[in-house]
Amino acid sequence: MMDNKVILGNISFRKLSIVTIVLFFAISTFSKIWSQDTSGEEVRRLQHAIFVFNFGQQIGWKNFDKLDTFKIGVLGPDRTIIDLKSMAQKRKISGKPVEVIRFQFVKNVKDIQLLYVNNKYNYSVEYILSKIEGKQILLVTEDYNFNTSMINMINVGDSFRYEINEQRIKDEGFTISSSLKKHAITSSEKWRGLYAHTEESLEKVLEENKEHKEAIKNKEKQIKQQEKKIISQEKVIDTIANKVSEKNKWIEELSVESRLRKKKYEEKLQIERELEKNIQEQLEFIKSQEDKIKISTQEIENQRTYLEAQNKQIKLQEEILERQTSEISDQKKTNLLLTILAAFILLGSILLYWGYSLKKKLSKELQEKNKEIQRQSSDLESKNKELEQFAYIASHDLQEPLNTISSFIGLLSEDYSDKFDEVGKESLTFIQNASERMKRLIDGLLEYSRLGRTKDFTVVNLNTIIEEIEADFGVILEKTNAVINVGNIPQVYGSELELRLLLQNLISNAIKFTEESIAPIVTISANQILDAPDKPSGVWEFSVKDNGIGIPIKHKDRIFAIFQRLHSRDKYQGTGIGLAHCKKIVASHGGTIWFDSIVGEGSTFYFTIPI
Repeated sequence: MMDNKVILGNISFRKLSIVTIVLFFAISTFSKIWSQDTSGEEVRRLQHAIFVFNFGQQIGWKNFDKLDTFKIGVLGPDRTIIDLKSMAQKRKISGKPVEVIRFQFVKNVKDIQLLYVNNKYNYSVEYILSKIEGKQILLVTEDYNFNTSMINMINVGDSFRYEINEQRIKDEGFTISSSLKKHAITSSEKWRGLYAHTEESLEKVLEENKEHKEAIKNKEKQIKQQEKKIISQEKVIDTIANKVSEKNKWIEELSVESRLRKKKYEEKLQIERELEKNIQEQLEFIKSQEDKIKISTQEIENQRTYLEAQNKQIKLQEEILERQTSEISDQKKTNLLLTILAAFILLGSILLYWGYSLKKKLSKELQEKNKEIQRQSSDLESKNKELEQFAYIASHDLQEPLNTISSFIGLLSEDYSDKFDEVGKESLTFIQNASERMKRLIDGLLEYSRLGRTKDFTVVNLNTIIEEIEADFGVILEKTNAVINVGNIPQVYGSELELRLLLQNLISNAIKFTEESIAPIVTISANQILDAPDKPSGVWEFSVKDNGIGIPIKHKDRIFAIFQRLHSRDKYQGTGIGLAHCKKIVASHGGTIWFDSIVGEGSTFYFTIPI
């Protein structure tokens, strides 16, 4: 029996040794391959986190000094968050501690300074950019197309290369360091080249993995052959090993069952401890509540005793009052009626006196305000008349010397032009042009001073006026290929001459202030508004729309001022008084004028005439 044990022990030991050698050989082969892969992967992951931190270091944020913590967000189930959190424990960004946050959905991204996302999780970079726009969030992507993100990375060997979209970064208000620009990929050709290089490296790695797999297969074949030899030589050992294996399996099952029972017991024990702790806490809470209830009960008992004493005293007082009530009830009713009557008389007197005093005071204040308004109105009317008379006289008196200057310039040009050199002739031309502009300005000023004087309003057919203006502008319309579209225009109550000048100025400006390469299109329409403020009958709102050069919004306040020009005379002729005429005409009719405009697309002038 002892000999059999020794033989079996030797055979088992020999089999165990052979199996151990084979397993050691296989494990060593796998460990070499694994160590090569994992070491390279660890280097890439480390550099991956370093690059993201460097981007945060070399980009400038607005109000960065106000941040307590620099926050980095990772989009999707990317394990890069582990490396970034590990790096955050050792490194800061511009002196700020770093916090790393994971986001599952783009809509949840907020309150961070940098967002990292990998293309392998199929997030749309356009959607991400639209959601983080204006939030001061730097978007760092990996393996996306060229120039689609703010900063885009690609793995090249054991390192990374990147390209930056300077325009997007600047639009978000970031500043970029020169070193970040220096090392960035600047063209899509280089970026495609990196992709090609990465694909070649990937193919090379795949080829090496294929060779390693072939080597592993060969080693597995050798192991199988060794196993077959062992099986063929040691059938007896297999039988004994099977029995031992069954026993080991049985023992293992018992061990697993024991561990499970132990684990369940420990979990049960832990649950019981937690329950015991909770019960203890609840008992303490109940005890504290009982103490409070006792105190409250004692207080209630004291209050009850006090109330009983009060009730006894109240009953005694009620008996006394009942005896006294029968004696003074008649006198009390009489006194009450007299008091109410006296109160009503006093209140009525006070109200009458207060109303009289208030009415007298308000009447006096109203008279004083009316006198002040009349005085101001009289002064304003007098000043307006003086200003209009001054403008008319000044403009009229200026025409006489101006006509003399124009006449003498004409005589000089006709009789002595051959005696002037080129400079003299050019000077005469400048003087003549200047005198003509002066005459137009004076005529415009005279016309401006006369506007609004007439109050002889009649019913005016604006459709007829527009047709007459189209006939007057026939040459200009044909020259510029201009088109005037007229909607349903109503009849209004006003001055026919002034309304004609109003529409003529607006249509003329619409045609004049249009690019030469574009045919002017003028659209005139009207809309009835019944709920206009201070206009019980409502107003007609007219619009004159064009497709011209437009007016910048910064000129909104000066566009209706007299002699205000927004362009040089060489480009657009005119005196700068036309829109001032329009404003004065609309004001004299009790309306308002304004405009909307988009530079390069056109303008729309609106004015109202009361119905």
